[in-house]
Amino acid sequence: MKKSINAWSVKFETPFEAMFTEIKAAGFDGIELNLDNPGGAHALTFETTPAELAEIKALSEKYALPIGSISTSLYAGTMGSADEADRLLAGRILLRQLELAEALGATGILVVPGGPTDKVSLKTAWENSISTMKALKKDIEAKKIFVGVENVWNCFFTSPFDMARFVDELDCKYIGAYYDVGNVAEFSDSENWIEILGSRIGKIHVKDFKRNNGAYSGGKWVDLLSGSVNWSKVVPALRAAGFDGYLTAEVGKDNQEQTYPDFYSMVSNQLQTIINIK
Repeated sequence: MKKSINAWSVKFETPFEAMFTEIKAAGFDGIELNLDNPGGAHALTFETTPAELAEIKALSEKYALPIGSISTSLYAGTMGSADEADRLLAGRILLRQLELAEALGATGILVVPGGPTDKVSLKTAWENSISTMKALKKDIEAKKIFVGVENVWNCFFTSPFDMARFVDELDCKYIGAYYDVGNVAEFSDSENWIEILGSRIGKIHVKDFKRNNGAYSGGKWVDLLSGSVNWSKVVPALRAAGFDGYLTAEVGKDNQEQTYPDFYSMVSNQLQTIINIK
């Protein structure tokens, strides 16, 4: 497995070249970029030009730091929405992510299906998300880029069986699970999700969550290796599932006295400790 970090973990004001320099110096093998609204110094947007993408790709090559995947903050329930305009927007977001991934050499993208709201039932959100993604299957297959659906805190994938069924219903070799190890830690044991999802897993996010007590007791986000995720079971489960890609840290710097370079080095070392688990 290899070490990666999401660009959201990088200081908001850091431009692309400085980001690549600092992340490479910290010992990472790759980085995940994000499709966002304009404003961030290292954000990808709908307005990012082909020339700008070529410059970013050149930086990736210059610093030998591959762009492993493209995440985004933009879905926000659009894929499962009852509003057709929202679902069309979700399709535009996904297609733009595929464009960005192709231009930057990324092997996958992260998408967020769902989610149910007070106006949209879980059943409706599921059906709409499935139909939205099925309508894009030809585009996905043409690009040959992995599209991973992620388990997030939107009450959509509440068990690994849900996530597995969603992937299986789409019946596309380029669609699978972008599994977030920490997002289930408040209520479930991550190694069980990995065992059930198995070879469907194509991408991994890592973070850690400390329960107050047992499951459903509340808690808080903490540094990697400091929470309730049982890494000694998670890593062997990933190996058993055949996963050998990037472990992409999606974490924040909480210590105000810590410099960002020290933070990046800390996360890199934590990831190495995780990867070294047999």
